[in-house]
Amino acid sequence: QVQLVESGGGLVQAGGSLRLSCAASGVPFSRYALGWFRQAPGKEREFVAAVSWSGTTTSYSDSAQGRFTISRDNINTVSLQMNSLNSEDTAVYYCAAGVNVGMLATAPPKYWGSGTLVTVSS
Repeated sequence: QVQLVESGGGLVQAGGSLRLSCAASGVPFSRYALGWFRQAPGKEREFVAAVSWSGTTTSYSDSAQGRFTISRDNINTVSLQMNSLNSEDTAVYYCAAGVNVGMLATAPPKYWGSGTLVTVSS
């Protein structure tokens, strides 16, 4: 059974930082890219960031570039360090796994987590 379990969400003030983590299990994730998506209230789910199975290739959305950092802590764990948060970052953040970084950024992932809520207060 494939599981992607997110943690680290919560309430943070604007300008603050938060670190999300995702633990993957159930299949060998050694050849999967891992990434993060988010869905704000009333909006569609959108790509945030992805990292290759080796950790050497990353991709970010325009809104995440320069403020968020994705890292592959090990084969089955990915983190998202989020800095300079603002109210527009309020969303449910989902961990996801896909064939590669490019596919994660442009096509529906193969696996999804259940999400963790990030609320940024202004």
